[in-house]
Amino acid sequence: MLTDSAIRSAKRAERPRKLSDGGGLYLLIAPNGGRYWRFNYRFAAKQKTLALGVYPDVGLAKARERHQEARRLLADDIDPSAERKTTSKTFEEVARAWHAHWKSNRHERHAHYVLKRLEADVFPEIGSRRLGEIPTSAFRDVARKIEQRGAADIAKRVLQTCGQIMRYAMANDLATHNPVAGIKPGDVLKPRTRRNYPRIDQNELPKLLKAIDAYVGADHTRLALQLMALTFVRTSELIGARWSEFDTTAARWTIPAERMKMKTPHIVPLSRQALAVLQQLRELSFDRELVFPGDVQPTKPMSNNTLLFALYRMGYRGRMTGHGFRGVASTILHEQGWPHDHIELQLAHQERNSVSAAYNHAQYLQPRAQMMQAWSDYLDLRRKEKTDEAQQEAA
Repeated sequence: MLTDSAIRSAKRAERPRKLSDGGGLYLLIAPNGGRYWRFNYRFAAKQKTLALGVYPDVGLAKARERHQEARRLLADDIDPSAERKTTSKTFEEVARAWHAHWKSNRHERHAHYVLKRLEADVFPEIGSRRLGEIPTSAFRDVARKIEQRGAADIAKRVLQTCGQIMRYAMANDLATHNPVAGIKPGDVLKPRTRRNYPRIDQNELPKLLKAIDAYVGADHTRLALQLMALTFVRTSELIGARWSEFDTTAARWTIPAERMKMKTPHIVPLSRQALAVLQQLRELSFDRELVFPGDVQPTKPMSNNTLLFALYRMGYRGRMTGHGFRGVASTILHEQGWPHDHIELQLAHQERNSVSAAYNHAQYLQPRAQMMQAWSDYLDLRRKEKTDEAQQEAA
């Protein structure tokens, strides 16, 4: 086995000489002092040699990595030399060709976001590399680098997108194998503990919205459910709301760090519909500090179970929770093509360090405000669907 010190101290000779590293990999030292990595192998009963790079541009570790990748191809009955010829395009070139093909039946916003994600996280790392020279470990490292900044969901999506790109490359004879096919996000990214909350299917949303509007219990409870559907904040964040947190002129609700799961401030842009609900709540507040005071102790927020039991009484036991509004909103907004980053920020999912917290909580405010207004308008349309159905049945 070679070492870096042995390579550096090796002297050139009048004739080419080889320094073997085992398994057919060796460093060829030319009489002029040039040092070239080579791999001797047999394929289809023929002796062949594959060039793996020039030392020191390609160091010992990188040469071994390329050597192992070539051996893996041989194990899959693929000629590494032929693979090199068929994969002369760079990953970025193929990725952009895939995107142009893939985006035709996707929402414009979603297609734009996927490309921007590649440009920000993938192309700087492996975009200039030839397809046949990119090992599985390179894709793994890209995903882990994204994960390290606290964007685990984006890391997972990037890995999946890279797999789609490589499948496109194989289908169009631009690659003979897919180095991402053998790995799943769970193989290289840290597992995330998730709690699954019951939630309705989006087809049931119109019926639920009408049930909330017709709720015969306390007005505070009905309005709390309406505001939760419009803002999809966590139940604890909603019921602990104080009037001092709302700026109705700027149409913003700023939840302080101490009330947030991520312990950083969170801004909720308020739609016209959310502002209308707040106006109704203001008329019920009687100058109390809390937006949703408890019935027995008005100086304390209503109970977590208040909203849950209201959903039970409407017939949604085991089918919907306060937290379920978040899942419904996330699913529908993603399907509508809103950028993943905007949705995650609005859900206050993205983990933030103390340095970036003050910036991130206010990031993408304008497009998030547009998204929240579009979401409220969407709920109005779904609510109208149920009303129209009821009128048709009555007729």
